[in-house]
Amino acid sequence: MHRLIDLKRVAVMMVASVLLSFATAAISDSTVVEGSKAAGMDKGGCVAPQMDMRRNHMEYLKHQRDEVVHKGDRSSKFALAECVNCHASKDKKGHPVPVNAKDQFCDSCHDYAAVNITCFQCHRKVPEEK
Repeated sequence: MHRLIDLKRVAVMMVASVLLSFATAAISDSTVVEGSKAAGMDKGGCVAPQMDMRRNHMEYLKHQRDEVVHKGDRSSKFALAECVNCHASKDKKGHPVPVNAKDQFCDSCHDYAAVNITCFQCHRKVPEEK
């Protein structure tokens, strides 16, 4: 009886690990959107390694927010405006596409993780025009 329970546990763990592998693979190629500045960079072009940014970007942005709001320091490499400048793409007519639009950089991962994006209720969604 105990052997059967152990086999079931092993089977469940194996299925879970395979599903996790598929989930990781599904988002592994969604780091940039074609037509963005980031699409033309090598993987080391971002402000931090890819897996670090996936896991910690919200912490960097919260820290940056606190530095700006409480100290007035806008010098951080983790500025949301710079993320938008680099990761926003352009449509076929050359107009910027908001980073939170369907299938764009922010939306694709946030949709996958079922997380609401609230940054852009106040912050701009497209690169600043020069």
